[in-house]
Amino acid sequence: MDLSLEERGRRFRELHESGCFVMPNAWDAGSARLLEQAGFPAIGTTSAGYSWSAGLKDGTASREAVLANAAAIVEATELPVSADLLNGFGNSPETVAETIRLAGEAGLSGGSIEDTTGDPEEPLFDLSLSTERIVAAVECARKLPQKFVLCARADGLFAGEKDFDDIIARLQAYEKAGADLLYAPALMTLDQVKSVLGEVSKPINVLCGIGNEGSFGELRDLGVRRISLGSTLYRSALAAMQRAALEVRDEGTFGGVAGGLASAELNALMLDETT
Repeated sequence: MDLSLEERGRRFRELHESGCFVMPNAWDAGSARLLEQAGFPAIGTTSAGYSWSAGLKDGTASREAVLANAAAIVEATELPVSADLLNGFGNSPETVAETIRLAGEAGLSGGSIEDTTGDPEEPLFDLSLSTERIVAAVECARKLPQKFVLCARADGLFAGEKDFDDIIARLQAYEKAGADLLYAPALMTLDQVKSVLGEVSKPINVLCGIGNEGSFGELRDLGVRRISLGSTLYRSALAAMQRAALEVRDEGTFGGVAGGLASAELNALMLDETT
């Protein structure tokens, strides 16, 4: 694409300095093209959406595969792209730093690191190690040639933890560690969002589309800087596909497959490698 990675990184950084914006999440290059044409200012990836589109369980795709998919999305659009980098694909701070370095090489303008272990018995890294991992990620991000927004995720609510004070403590630790953006998925109420905003000074991301309270206007007015959609667009698309397929199977009718985007409209959104 024509827009340099340096310019995309600069634009992405500026989006996090004031106001509020929605960053929808693409699972492949084609969905990224559609979201770019819809007029959004930046695109996130969805690790779950990508994994499911590849026939894999969420969280089981390799670092190589996730970053190759992210690189394809970067190549397909001129928008800044931020990747869902899960837990950095390893336990150690060194592994997390290497993931950020590779993310920079893939052309990404940002990425998130979460504090989940993948072990259902101990779902979260302890706070000390979690903080060391973010420190390592930040240090590596600052060395990249393009500006890179490092998002630190406190995933306790997603992991089934009920201690909201621990979520706040983790976000505060990640803020001190130098993260540019803070993110606690599954903030379901506006009061929870207010609580987080009252305890940290860095910008926060809020995940929407999962049944939580709050419109764009309400979240913006509270002071939320970024709103992401996670895997919700992918799951919405697959729900429509499932409904249509079941109608064909069970009813023998084809109403569910009518009304889709026209082939010519979709074709016009995509790149032409022959030119």
